[in-house]
Amino acid sequence: MTYAETILPEFDQEMASTRKVLESLSDDKFDWKPHPKSNTIGWNANHLAEIPGWVEGTLSQAEWDIEGYETPTLTSRDEILAAFDKNVASAHAAIEKVDDDAMAFVWSLTKSGVPLMTMPRSVVIRSFVMNHLIHHRAILCVYLRLNDIPVPGMYGPSGDEPPMQA
Repeated sequence: MTYAETILPEFDQEMASTRKVLESLSDDKFDWKPHPKSNTIGWNANHLAEIPGWVEGTLSQAEWDIEGYETPTLTSRDEILAAFDKNVASAHAAIEKVDDDAMAFVWSLTKSGVPLMTMPRSVVIRSFVMNHLIHHRAILCVYLRLNDIPVPGMYGPSGDEPPMQA
């Protein structure tokens, strides 16, 4: 199996689950946060929309210097969904065409030329993209719950959905 054949089914499933969570957003809750040290619902939603956008550069460049990079500040559910969909499509296409040997290439995230993280591209996709996205999706789900916004099921029904029948 190729790298793409191995990772894309999981990638597609996690992106579909993330999209369901983003579809649950309410524009009037974007500024809500549970604690002064926490990020807002809007920040987390923007971050979820941007993460898949990191894939193409990871697979086509030797490093990414984040000096001056800022998370987007989209202000509506529809804008976030559009950005997310665009980034997911770009990521899927990049993974689909990547050469297996390229996945062993050791890639770096830097800031002003100073390495912050260096690891094989395959690990970057799994940890820096997929696991990172799942982490922030979970945070957003908790924020939704705390605002009495129904949370969609992802690996089965959520507490807001009817139980599965055998």
